[in-house]
Amino acid sequence: MSQNNPTPRCRSVRLRNVEAADLPALCEHQLDPEANRMAVANPRDADAFHTHWTKIINDPSVVAKAVLADGSMVGYVSCFKIEDKKFVGYWIARAHWGRGIAFRAMALLLEQVSTRPLHARIARTNAASLRVLEKCGFQITGYEQTPATERYPACEEANLIMT
Repeated sequence: MSQNNPTPRCRSVRLRNVEAADLPALCEHQLDPEANRMAVANPRDADAFHTHWTKIINDPSVVAKAVLADGSMVGYVSCFKIEDKKFVGYWIARAHWGRGIAFRAMALLLEQVSTRPLHARIARTNAASLRVLEKCGFQITGYEQTPATERYPACEEANLIMT
């Protein structure tokens, strides 16, 4: 731990498949108001979250990995299809921000998923996530104003690609 950054760096990050037993903790992570503000997202209630994630973990076309940092499950990274494009996404519990976990987890996912190109959409105001993806090799291809949906408020999104 340094004087400039009181948050200790994570010593070990690894991935494993998301399991049904992970869903209560993942649901709690996505309820955090600060995380939702940063991601420009609306949390799902427990029933909607469990329904959504049960579909994900039973869909063989989705790569959904639990992120384990120093042995504790702290979030997920995933690769999924929207229309004809493969996208990546992640969510790390706020208590673990600033420890290098998101970057290391995404880098591990990118080693496992060989498909290219990969895409990502991030709220333009989410500077931390933009840094993670750019550090992993994604490039911003442009910005677009997206309308509000049940899950996401209207915002300007950065579109990113990794080729």
